[in-house]
Order: sequence, then structure tokens, then C-alpha cells
Amino acid sequence: MPTLLRYGGYRFYFFSHEPNEPPHIHVDKGNATIKVWLATLEVARNRGFRTHEIAGIIAIIGDHQRMFVEKWHEYFG
Repeated sequence: MPTLLRYGGYRFYFFSHEPNEPPHIHVDKGNATIKVWLATLEVARNRGFRTHEIAGIIAIIGDHQRMFVEKWHEYFG
């Protein structure tokens, strides 16, 4: 599971066994986890992050969106 970024205590990564899903990123911090679709920056799934945290996470993803998508396509082809 490649880690693409560590920022502010968050870990941004994707699982190596999810090539059949649209590009997305997982983010963990402590016991909280979230999955965000990269094309739309919509939350696919959230467990443990509060609303204000989600907005901040999505902003970070938006700042790195291009790199995340490029890395997704490099990894999965």
C-alpha cells in the first residue's frame, strides 16, 4: 500500500489491490480513516473524521490532486 504523502499527522495512500476502482485516495490519522474519489473530491467513505476535519483533508487532497492522480496511473498503469 503505497504512501504518497504524510502531512499534518495524516497519511495519504492507496491500496495496491484496488485497480478496478476509479482513482481515489485513503487518508488515515489515528483510528480515523476516509476514502475520497480523486476526480470529484467527494467522500466515498468516512469513519471517525469530523466535518471540519474532512474539509481540511479535502483541501489538502485538492492541493495534491494532480500528483495523486499521476501516481495512481503510474502504479496501476
